[in-house]
Amino acid sequence: MTSYDLRDVLAARLGGLSAAQTSAAVDRLIAHYRGETPTDAPVLRDRADVVAYAAYRMPATHAAAGAALDALALRAPSWAPGSHLDIGGGTGAATWAVAGTWSGVASTVVDWAGPALDLGQELAEEAGIDARWTRGSLKNGGGELPHADLVTLSYVLGELEPGDRRAAVEAAAGAAGGAVVLVEPGTPDGYLRIREARDALIAAGLRVIAPCPHSGTCPIVVGEDWCHFAVRVARSSLHRRVKGGELGHEDEKFSYVAAVRDGVTGGLPARARIVRRPRTRKGQVLLDLCDGVGLEGATVTKRHGEAYREARKAEWGDTWEGAGRP
Repeated sequence: MTSYDLRDVLAARLGGLSAAQTSAAVDRLIAHYRGETPTDAPVLRDRADVVAYAAYRMPATHAAAGAALDALALRAPSWAPGSHLDIGGGTGAATWAVAGTWSGVASTVVDWAGPALDLGQELAEEAGIDARWTRGSLKNGGGELPHADLVTLSYVLGELEPGDRRAAVEAAAGAAGGAVVLVEPGTPDGYLRIREARDALIAAGLRVIAPCPHSGTCPIVVGEDWCHFAVRVARSSLHRRVKGGELGHEDEKFSYVAAVRDGVTGGLPARARIVRRPRTRKGQVLLDLCDGVGLEGATVTKRHGEAYREARKAEWGDTWEGAGRP
């Protein structure tokens, strides 16, 4: 567990930046996240791009990766990785999240963008995070990758062509001794990439333990809805300045999947997961759940006692083991 806060390190390294200094690179990043940038080249091309990304996007991607890793840790509490491979890790947002979830993890970050690795190494060294930074292509699965207990691909799949995307997921599954966690933006397209990758992980012999309560077919009808969640991101003064906003927070929407090998002890999915914001009515809470059967609603009332009290505190993305099922 690192004793440093990512916001503090970013502020120390990049605090002198103005919005004007990063505006062009930020505009290009926004175009990429809207799907307007070709995916046959690294998104972070030079130091200006990398600095813009770190100031503008790294806090949110770090928070989303942290939420996905927390879900893995919750479902497999007796398991902890000793080694971690961050494929396409760039400046290391997922590596920071791993360091904040488990102690004593040795990470290896592989990315094709040298400037991103350089800044990522500087930030990690500032915080004392144990990580190696290695340049390598992500095409065709990235070649021979080191094996690790935990493998992450965070906000990477959308940067790859479909063939390279499939190869990267297969390579991640092959390199993982214990678990794979994939995170993408919480958009319909991001969800579809996670859904496709989820199927590939299952085909490779892994079991899904989050967010899905099963390893069966996703019950969501494509085109009608998509599975995604949200995490609250506290904005630093640097983050607000580069974003050009005044609010002290933002909500990052993301889609993810965490899958494990059979050797991960205690790695079991929840009975159900809350897939939309709970709705509170007088004397009742309405929950939208995904479980082993499919998507269904649950009405939890005062007569359910402790389950009702838990439902009133429940949030979008939480697991649900309680009453109120139809």
